[in-house]
Amino acid sequence: MSEPALVSVEAVGKIYGQDEATTRALSDVDLTIGQGELVALTGPSGSGKSTLLNLLGLLDRPTSGRILLNGIDTTGMSDGALTDLRAKLLGFVFQFHHLLPAFNAVENVMLPDWGHTGRPSADVRVRAEELLRQVGLGHRLDRRTNKLSGGEQQRVAIARALVNRPPLVLADEPTGNLDTESSNAVFALLRQFNRDRGTTFLVVTHDERIAAACDRVIEMVDGRLTKDSGRPAR
Repeated sequence: MSEPALVSVEAVGKIYGQDEATTRALSDVDLTIGQGELVALTGPSGSGKSTLLNLLGLLDRPTSGRILLNGIDTTGMSDGALTDLRAKLLGFVFQFHHLLPAFNAVENVMLPDWGHTGRPSADVRVRAEELLRQVGLGHRLDRRTNKLSGGEQQRVAIARALVNRPPLVLADEPTGNLDTESSNAVFALLRQFNRDRGTTFLVVTHDERIAAACDRVIEMVDGRLTKDSGRPAR
């Protein structure tokens, strides 16, 4: 029996507002992402990319359709259940890394576990330190993140996204605020963890170079999937 797809989006729509002020952000989106894929999500501003990412991240709920993560139907789940599922299955990397400047690199990487359990464990600290070494920041473990460069801060953010060993990482313009050299280094790290750990990445990007380096490119226009280099968009 085959394993369920890591991500299954079935006829998902999203409408904001009411009556005449409604905005349809997504229309009948169908999407499947398998274990271990490195997928780029592209499209013009306002096409629905961030809306889809928020829904997959369980930060918002669809107006219609359903989303399954690792075979689990998230429809109708309570907020608490969604929070628990998010902690187990998902990691996040943002364009603006959202690190806490008063904390050092290790403490920032530990935050997902810290926030979920109420206190960080010794095991999580070991994992955090090892991840920082893997992303080339073994010499910056105790450095406050506001003393790090932009590229170093984004590497801390990648380590933070991976500390709980999620099968899926959602990355929203992870290289959009970086110079070319730092951008290449950050993407190389995503590829490394994709190959070495089998972590699945969905990367929202406007950078054609980054998209071309992914295994699969999905394009959105006006709330619909219009192209999919991996399989025909429905």
